[in-house]
Amino acid sequence: MITANRLHTVEEYYFSKKLREVNALKAAGAPIINLGIGSPDIGPPKAVISAITDSLSDASAHKYQSYQGLPALRSAIANFYNSHYKVVLNPENQVLPLMGSKEGIMHISMAYLNEGDIALIPNPGYPTYTSVTKLVGATPVFYDLNAASNWQPDLVSLETMDLSKVKLMWVNYPHMPTGTLGDDEVLKGLVNFAKKNDILLINDNPYSFILNDNPSSIFNIEGAEAVCLELNSLSKTFNMAGWRVGMLMGAKEHLENVIKVKSNMDSGMFYGIQKGAIEALNSSKKWFSDLNVIYSERRELVWELATALNCTFDTTTSGMFVWAKLPAGLKSEAFIDKILNDHHLFIAPGTIFGTNGEGYIRFSLCAPKESIELAIQRVL
Repeated sequence: MITANRLHTVEEYYFSKKLREVNALKAAGAPIINLGIGSPDIGPPKAVISAITDSLSDASAHKYQSYQGLPALRSAIANFYNSHYKVVLNPENQVLPLMGSKEGIMHISMAYLNEGDIALIPNPGYPTYTSVTKLVGATPVFYDLNAASNWQPDLVSLETMDLSKVKLMWVNYPHMPTGTLGDDEVLKGLVNFAKKNDILLINDNPYSFILNDNPSSIFNIEGAEAVCLELNSLSKTFNMAGWRVGMLMGAKEHLENVIKVKSNMDSGMFYGIQKGAIEALNSSKKWFSDLNVIYSERRELVWELATALNCTFDTTTSGMFVWAKLPAGLKSEAFIDKILNDHHLFIAPGTIFGTNGEGYIRFSLCAPKESIELAIQRVL
């Protein structure tokens, strides 16, 4: 049976392949420490578990749900944005719950990209931006992020390009994998660039509460609503990665276009998960501060581990990863393979996030202190 041509444009997701290798080593008895994946190992708030459990006996718990989510969930998202980002959203038409923000990348791309259109994608950046762009038949064009510019886009350089076919631009603050924040000046520049060139700018914003004292939204920038969408997620903020709860915020007309795609691809989010999500979004600020105490302790240890591996890193970044530069001359994938085989320690190579990730590795903070301490002992 001949596959669709689109399959020739993408490969299996790196972590999908690599984890088979890691799991095979585990099955053979190797005591692997996984610092490669950003999958929180801490549980969600206890009230979230109670909410999904209690919901199972509700009369509507097992029926099809609305394509736009429960009104109470949309209101909880709007209240969350108002409370934590000082952004006012209309829960009726400016908020769309998603089954994880990853599906939103596909829905937005299907709603706006035709074959031959261009999407601007950060290099390094989240690989799904590229793969989805290719799957819908559009063309990914990469804009450089590098240490010399503090991993920020060079908008002057972008303005010299032929932008006539550019429909979307993906940005991600706090940035993954580097942890760089986007200050107001950077975000203002991006919004103005999008307005000037008639580009839909999408900020992917799942890391804003992890080791960051000043969470921000693209909608903090005046005029952003006209040209911007924002994705967010409960995966990292509330340790609910497996629940698959995300959300898309933006202008009514933009969300209506996305709903045309989404409503043909799923039949609504499970009721109990929505009830749990509501409870999570209503968490007090103590939840964030307590979580960040844990991540701060782990980050200190990961810095120690990176130093033991002769890597350098920026201590002013945020998010649940540490982006570290290898000693000169070392290649990312060869280095992590050697560490995996010699020390049974899995770290993500920077190259999976783009060519500008060569010479870098990414450590995840999603492992207990004891595991990171053991990793340090192994490499010393």
